Amino acid sequence: MISGGKPAGRVRLDRVVIRFAGDSGDGMQLTGDRFTSEAAAFGNDLATLPNFPAEIRAPAGTLPGVSSFQLHFADDDILTPGDRPDVLVAMNPAALKANIGDVPQGGTLLVNTDEFVKRNLGKVGYDANPLEDGSLDAYQLLPVAMATLTQGALADTGLSKKDAERCKNMFALGLLSWMYGRPTEGTERFLREKFARKPDIAEANVLAFRAGWNYGETTEAFATTYEVAPAKFPPGEYRQITGNAALSYGIVAAGQCAQLPVFLGSYPITPASDILHELSKHKNFNVITMQAEDEIAGVGAALGAAYGGALGVTTTSGPGIALKAETIGLAVMQELPLLVIDVQRGGPSTGLPTKTEQADLLQALHGRNGESPVPVLAPLSPGDCFDVVIDAVRIALRYRTPVLVLSDGALANGSEPWLIPDVDELPDLRVTFATEPNATDGSGEHWPYVRDESLAREWAIPGTPGLQHRIGGLEKADGKGSISYDPDNHDRMVRLRQAKIDGVEVPGLEVEDPGGHADVLVLGWGSTYGPIGAACRAIRKRGQSIAQAHLRHLNPFPANLGEVLARYGTVIVPEMNLGQLSLLLRARYLVDVVSYTKVAGTPFMESELVDVFSEHLGTTLAEAA
Repeated sequence: MISGGKPAGRVRLDRVVIRFAGDSGDGMQLTGDRFTSEAAAFGNDLATLPNFPAEIRAPAGTLPGVSSFQLHFADDDILTPGDRPDVLVAMNPAALKANIGDVPQGGTLLVNTDEFVKRNLGKVGYDANPLEDGSLDAYQLLPVAMATLTQGALADTGLSKKDAERCKNMFALGLLSWMYGRPTEGTERFLREKFARKPDIAEANVLAFRAGWNYGETTEAFATTYEVAPAKFPPGEYRQITGNAALSYGIVAAGQCAQLPVFLGSYPITPASDILHELSKHKNFNVITMQAEDEIAGVGAALGAAYGGALGVTTTSGPGIALKAETIGLAVMQELPLLVIDVQRGGPSTGLPTKTEQADLLQALHGRNGESPVPVLAPLSPGDCFDVVIDAVRIALRYRTPVLVLSDGALANGSEPWLIPDVDELPDLRVTFATEPNATDGSGEHWPYVRDESLAREWAIPGTPGLQHRIGGLEKADGKGSISYDPDNHDRMVRLRQAKIDGVEVPGLEVEDPGGHADVLVLGWGSTYGPIGAACRAIRKRGQSIAQAHLRHLNPFPANLGEVLARYGTVIVPEMNLGQLSLLLRARYLVDVVSYTKVAGTPFMESELVDVFSEHLGTTLAEAA
């Protein structure tokens, strides 16, 4: 552990938002992730928002190449990564220019001065050096020659100047760790493990990290440090988790709970690829992963695995859902369990690969030919992705149906503390396969579409003696499963499949309405939960009443949704699309909901939702202040 040095003034804070920003080659994601890990180890509550450039490698020092990582950590329960950074770490002029508009006046700018040379300034349109022309006087500017200081600290390591400079992100991390009293042992251990095959690089990064820490200790410009105390969590064991990791662990856990092999058929696509990467590490849990040649092959293989008695899973983003649509429709016709995960991103077409959106709702519900109903669920936070997958698998196995889970980029890449569940408390998802012929006419045959009380058909594994049966994409006769073009049979089968989905058991909608006096209800789904919740808290803190409810089940809706909507004079639905849930609510319940939409590729901010909600509470934020 690093220690020693001059004493520093210490300021107690309840929360801080830090944004690390630099070129896509500056290691900002690694730096932010390490600071986050140490905040988690320290016991802070936290939420993160990584922001990646869409280009694989944009020209260095340009605005399209800026990568950032925002972290909000606190001594109390928080719901969002924060609206605006209190501290901006800018590694070059592009990072400063791309992010300065988000920093409030009085915020801290920690800037790597080595990159502020004429050539780099010109790349982003600066006519003069903003560090010297007075344009940043409204901020607390902390200029540091990070590259030069890093190279000096590594002068005796034998590394080239270029390799030494690459460690400057660890210098920045060390300095920030000193400023906010973060633990250091974990980062040093991580660096030695990450670069175990290159011990010279590992030690260079450790030295750079320590140099940043020591610079803070010995420089008068950094005479103040800050303290954010640990948060008080319910008892239990916690870990930091991203949404994609939680989805992956949920799939593994569901396979164990069902005592089924898991087969993932997937094609790499941003921002869902991490699920494929993570699941490939868990062969010891009877998980098989296949990177298919395209999206259609991925879902086809997953459906084939389901036909053979496995838990079939496929993962993708919106463009992949479009390609998988016919095979998902085939799964509807075959009535086989299939888990389909859509980590939504901006669209249409390939759209905004690294930005978040939740505009695939109507596609998930109706994006197949014919009447092809499927249950649709959406997690509300990174950690909730685990629980939603468990529930989605429950539905898929119990009702013999494909199920769609709608995550999104903000959940997939964002992280939060997660209470690790007790394995003994996970649900029993075991299924019973057909073992005997079930024909009702005494023929001794097996009829695939004989249904139980939930309208689910039996799951007969191919090769089981005496259970030969026919399924496929052409309409089947009720019960027998033979191909049928009879109009009455088709009408009956369509209605049976719809009735099965309509009958899926889902929990009732819970409403958070302290005091029970609110006239305004805010209804959300997916990752809007955090900013909606934060905005409602802010409004209640100033003495006004507002209710909040959040949908995790989008098909079928909770049975009490209509009653809940009818209780409130105004229902506001914020969505990162052009009002898709609002459209469904108006059609189903004849309620004129107020739709507030955003399709900027970024999540809602707490402050913007406070203003929107205030308009319908009869006051504005300025008036309340």
